[in-house]
Amino acid sequence: MRISPPDLLKKKSLNQKIAVITVYDYTFANIVEEAGFEVMLVGDSLGMVVQGHENTIPVTMDEMIYHTKIVTRATKKSMIIGDMPYMSYQVSNEECLKNASRFLKEGLANAVKIEGGRETVDKVRLMTLSEIPVVAHIGLTPQSIHRIGGYKVQGRTEESKKRLLEDAKMLEEAGAFCMVLEAIPSDLAKTITESISIPTIGIGAGPHCDGQVLVLHDLLGLFDRFLPKFVKRYANLKDSALSALKEYKADVEKGLFPSEKESF
Repeated sequence: MRISPPDLLKKKSLNQKIAVITVYDYTFANIVEEAGFEVMLVGDSLGMVVQGHENTIPVTMDEMIYHTKIVTRATKKSMIIGDMPYMSYQVSNEECLKNASRFLKEGLANAVKIEGGRETVDKVRLMTLSEIPVVAHIGLTPQSIHRIGGYKVQGRTEESKKRLLEDAKMLEEAGAFCMVLEAIPSDLAKTITESISIPTIGIGAGPHCDGQVLVLHDLLGLFDRFLPKFVKRYANLKDSALSALKEYKADVEKGLFPSEKESF
C-alpha cells in the first residue's frame, strides 16, 4: 500500500520528520525505495540535472509524464509526486486541471506539485475538489526566476514574510495537503510550519520544517555545475564513475577486457 496524504499528516502530528528526494528514472527509483524513502518527487529539476538546461523552464508536460511513469513503475510503497512544469497550469484553471489529471492517469502519480502562492489558490482548490492531491510550493519558485531576478532567498523583508505566511494559510485552506518551502529564512519557515496543520518540506529553509527534500544528483555528487548552500553532499559518485570508466577504457585499449572470464 502506497503512502498517502493522511500518512504524512499523521507524521506531522507525531512530530516525525519526512525525508523526500527527487527521482527521475527506474534504476534510481528502485534504489531510493529500497533505502526506505516514503516520498519521491519527480521534479522539473530534471531539466537541469538530466537534460542539461540552465533552468527548469524548457521542461514539457510530455517529458514530465514520461519520467513520472517510469519512476512509478519502479516503486510499490513510496508516494510519487509529479511536478507541474512551467505553463502547464498558468494559462487557465481548465488547462491546469487537464494537465494535473494526466499525472494521475498517464504518469500514475499519487499527487502533483504546483509552484506559487495566492495566485494559485483557485487552481489548488479546483484540483483538490477534483480528487487530485496537491503539494503547494512557496518561497523561491524556480519557474519565476526571470521575474525575481535569479535564485535568491525570499522572505527577508517584513512585508514579504507576512505575504508568504498569508500565502501558506491560503493554500492550506484551498486544500493542499503538504507544502514545499524553498530558500526562505529559517525563522520564517519555523513560523509557517507552526501556523499550518499540513506538513512543510524544506529545501534551503532550515531545520524547523516537518521534512526536507534534496535533488538526488546534488546529494550524490553527480551534478557539480554548481552547489547550492543548502545542499549536503553525501557521496561523490561522479569521481567513482570517472574512475570506473577510465579503468574500463584502459582495459579495452590494453586488450585486458574481455578476459577469458567474460567470454563464452
